[in-house]
Amino acid sequence: MLSLSDITAARDRIEDVAKRTPLDYSHTFSEMTGAEVHLKLENFQRTGAFKIRGAMNCIATLSDDQKAAGVVTASAGNHAQGVALAATRAGVNSKIVMPKHAPISKVKATERYGGETVLHGADYDEAQAKAHEIESEEGRTYVHAFDDPAVMAGQGTIGLEIVEDCPELDTVVVPIGGGGLIAGIATAVKAHNPDARVVGVQADGASSAADSLQKGSIHELDSVETIADGIATRRVGETPFDVIRAHVDEVVTVSDEEIAVTLTYLLERSKTLVEGAGAVALAALLFEAFDYEEGEVIVPTLSGGNIDLNQLTTVIMRGLVETGRYLKIRTVLKDRPGALQDLISVLADAQANIYAIQHDRTSRNISMNEADVELDLETKGYDHVEELLDALRERGYEVDVLV
Repeated sequence: MLSLSDITAARDRIEDVAKRTPLDYSHTFSEMTGAEVHLKLENFQRTGAFKIRGAMNCIATLSDDQKAAGVVTASAGNHAQGVALAATRAGVNSKIVMPKHAPISKVKATERYGGETVLHGADYDEAQAKAHEIESEEGRTYVHAFDDPAVMAGQGTIGLEIVEDCPELDTVVVPIGGGGLIAGIATAVKAHNPDARVVGVQADGASSAADSLQKGSIHELDSVETIADGIATRRVGETPFDVIRAHVDEVVTVSDEEIAVTLTYLLERSKTLVEGAGAVALAALLFEAFDYEEGEVIVPTLSGGNIDLNQLTTVIMRGLVETGRYLKIRTVLKDRPGALQDLISVLADAQANIYAIQHDRTSRNISMNEADVELDLETKGYDHVEELLDALRERGYEVDVLV
């Protein structure tokens, strides 16, 4: 079992490379939840995520022969960057296998840190199989993303920082993919404060750890589907799972919609950019996936900020939809002068802002004397959306909500 001494030793090995990240009290999220919320900002870490900690500790423990042979790993992106930078700093050659659909920003960042990238497979598990082939063929050491005691110990240094910066801690909330992060943090936190609660969070579409705890043994998913690509693993690690059973009090899940809303809140209200996996811990708090008390001191771990810009656009739009800030509607107008202006007047009176209008007289779904109209609207929340729809229907418009 991972121990506190393993984690303190890891801190000595990585302190010249991994940064001590801020623990930031959030007035906004404290007011929203009634708890005392402190955000652990690992999105400010070197490489943009916590993974550099475990990768650096693991590579630092290799023998000279292992270093000379090089390392290989598989990753959806953050571990890839951590291994690439850690290996480069240690003078070790690294080869990184990433899923074919890994965000291009993470692929390019990995290459900039000195890693040779190989794109293979549809997800992490298929990339991992390819990485093990390279391990066997080239004699490299495989640096596991989570199922390795040295990696877990490196991630556990986050737990040391949390208990030192927040000694009044009641609950720490941690994302779970393969389990290395929460295994390390839980070990450090429980060693310092056995009464502190550790809550793990997964995406609904990648819930191996939650399912495994319910079944009493590790359960591998057939597939994973979530915007939180950093925790999209089909199987929790065996070594982390032992620690999770021993030290983690509860594992909960959140939906992609809740993740998107939380990411949007962080951008808008805290000016903080995270990726999907980095938002799940706060999402679990905001959407009450676990019980907590008024005034409870809670530390959600924002594990990373490496989100692809194309995905960011999609996630923000999804967050706006889920909070009633964006509405797409369709209606049919009589094809006559002033009909569109009348519709726009209703929208203006309801204080809806028009992003875009698509006006189509040629649709086969309408009569020859009609026009099909789709509108993208900026709205102010669910109440405003209902008021707007009521105003349109009172004026005789038949409205379909598209988004």
